[in-house]
Amino acid sequence: MKLFSVLQLMRPANIITAIADIIAGVAIAGFLFPELWTQEMAIKLLLLILATAGLYSGGIVYNDVFDFKQDKINRPERVIPSGRVSLKQAKILGALLFVIGVFSAFMVSVFSGILAVLILLAALLYDKVSKHNKFFGPINMGLCRGGNLILGMSINVNLEPKYWLIGLLPVLFIAAITLTAQKETKGKNKRAIIMAMFLDLTIVCGFVLMGYHLNLSLKKAFLFLVLWYGMNVVAKLRAVLTNKPKLIMNAVKMGILSLIPLNASYTAGFSSIYLGLLVMSLLPLSIYLSKKFPVT
Repeated sequence: MKLFSVLQLMRPANIITAIADIIAGVAIAGFLFPELWTQEMAIKLLLLILATAGLYSGGIVYNDVFDFKQDKINRPERVIPSGRVSLKQAKILGALLFVIGVFSAFMVSVFSGILAVLILLAALLYDKVSKHNKFFGPINMGLCRGGNLILGMSINVNLEPKYWLIGLLPVLFIAAITLTAQKETKGKNKRAIIMAMFLDLTIVCGFVLMGYHLNLSLKKAFLFLVLWYGMNVVAKLRAVLTNKPKLIMNAVKMGILSLIPLNASYTAGFSSIYLGLLVMSLLPLSIYLSKKFPVT
């Protein structure tokens, strides 16, 4: 296997957004303050980043494994149907990535390890079955991303139960992205995109509620949240007005990349603007990688 083809299969731009999930989760857990950091905490953060990289990339690889027959017809340029990576090699690669992800999570705590296993199972369920269902597919994919944010939060095993509810927000947003992606190769999905735009608004409402009921600072999170919402509303409006595959795929791409400013919103709101900017610094890297490697 050539390294470039392997990276194409793993979609590195997407992995960067998953890493941002972990950092945001650690911020929500109240552990992203310099005075709390020790060598042990730093190691745990690195292990959680490795865990999410393994789980996310493994799920993406198996998505293409299960789509092999369909991609041979609709997207023959993809890595597996084009023969740049064989189906057998892709299965081995995906399994290895999953093992790395789960093992790294268990190195943090049993709770983190169990979460990793649940994320793995949810990813495989989506890849194999639920993505073909218009209702359960978006919810299933959202659960994978919500679980990833909670994986970051698991660094604090004593976190108050009410904070775990924040994991529902990525469920709603990823459901919105998944709705947008429906029929992306054919077009004609205006209704789904409009529904996705409604779900985006619920995320904004969620931040307002966190500002009132949790210790999130809306003032610190505001600019990051505006950027996140702007990236999505502009791309989705274009896809609704001109409902063609290219603009739909661009809306999906923007949705995935916008996960970084969304995570920066959590980070700034629960920690500091400076750390929010640190998370935002991942966006140029993710955009650069999205130009070199596929995102959808």
